[in-house]
Amino acid sequence: MDYKIFRIINQLAGRYSVLDMLMILISNKVRYLFAFVLMLMWFRGYSQRKVTVYAVISATLTLLINMLIKCFYFKPRPFMKRRVGILIPSKMNSAFLSKHTLLTTAVSTSIFLRERILGSVMWILSLLTGFSRIWVGHHYPSDIIRSLFVGSWTSIIVEKVFGSLKIMNRKT
Repeated sequence: MDYKIFRIINQLAGRYSVLDMLMILISNKVRYLFAFVLMLMWFRGYSQRKVTVYAVISATLTLLINMLIKCFYFKPRPFMKRRVGILIPSKMNSAFLSKHTLLTTAVSTSIFLRERILGSVMWILSLLTGFSRIWVGHHYPSDIIRSLFVGSWTSIIVEKVFGSLKIMNRKT
């Protein structure tokens, strides 16, 4: 089932040059937009700064979780086992989890928990990032779904833990 859904999406790669360029752009560059949004939030005041700190902590934890999982589990990328459309070069490391999707989801969820509108927009960009990773041939849909889950839960846990600490809860 995972491969079938992957094929439905990935078989479109290479057919529509404008969509290919858009998916490559999203896959490779949207994380810089996330960093830019966090920098803007940092300079907008204390409550925005708190969101930025939580987002950075969440992103760091998701990277650590990803590194830990990759020490014990290897899942070949789609192009390693089958002939698939691949639009951009990739490392030959494990497909489980998608680091791009993990990071964007951790940040967007952290923002969403405090700023619903901006967080919703960022979440859509996270979903597009995951979709683009399938489109370019680097991940299976299950890798993306799991990455969305891990990134979201990490941010929720960080919000609960740090939100209850008095250090970060001063009023402006």
